[in-house]
Amino acid sequence: MAPIKPHWSQPSHPDIQDVIVNDAEFTTKSVSKIALPPFGLFAKLEFPPCTVAAEPTYATVQIGRDKHLDLNSDLLYINHSCEPSLIFDTANMVIIAGPKGLQPGDELTFFYPSTEWDMAQPFDCFCGAPTCRGRIAGARDMTRAQLDGMWLNGHIRELLEEREQAAAVAAAAAPAETAPAKQNGSATAAATLTNGAASPHTTKTAAAAPAVPAAPADDQTVRALREALSHAEKAVEAARLALASYVAAVKPATVAGAQRRGPTSRELSGEMGGDTSV
Repeated sequence: MAPIKPHWSQPSHPDIQDVIVNDAEFTTKSVSKIALPPFGLFAKLEFPPCTVAAEPTYATVQIGRDKHLDLNSDLLYINHSCEPSLIFDTANMVIIAGPKGLQPGDELTFFYPSTEWDMAQPFDCFCGAPTCRGRIAGARDMTRAQLDGMWLNGHIRELLEEREQAAAVAAAAAPAETAPAKQNGSATAAATLTNGAASPHTTKTAAAAPAVPAAPADDQTVRALREALSHAEKAVEAARLALASYVAAVKPATVAGAQRRGPTSRELSGEMGGDTSV
């Protein structure tokens, strides 16, 4: 699909974003014009200019399992990076700064698989980050290891869990499908021997057939579940580190004998004027 020609008034976000147009296709980028603390609000995804897309394209943003958004603004020029400066929080319909915050001149990027499950137009990433994932086709085609430590939207987490559950069920069903055949074969051979009608060849084969062993404690299902638990623990650790980074940046102070709590849900969603105290 060819690059979309802007049909909106430009610049659409002149106070926060500077678009740098390049001649080569799909190389236009944008940089920040503002400074933000970690998880500070960069922009809201509002209707209008946003509209629900009839179908996913390279320019849409996935905001649910089967729902995609046309941005219809210069926010379209926020490119992918494997070490992004922004987070697209589709549950709250906002774009917020990443855990490192944002400075003027920083390129505006986000991690496409954080919103996209199966991309309409995959590409090879050349972001240059040490953690570059290479081929970007959506979270569906990435391993948990490739997604570890990345902020993922709720619909992506749900789809990943469903994928892992399906894999665990398939792994558990595989030995169960072959077991009855072995048991039936052993039973038939035993019946033949009991009736005394077995040939010497049949008798030898039946005697040598091993019994079906009990499933070991560390079978495929157990391994799959342990792996899922390991990934969950890593995700919790990544969230803990992000929270610690945020708290260190904000440095809450004691006001008039009242000690301020940690970051509120309003702050984490980008509204940095939290005022909760005890």
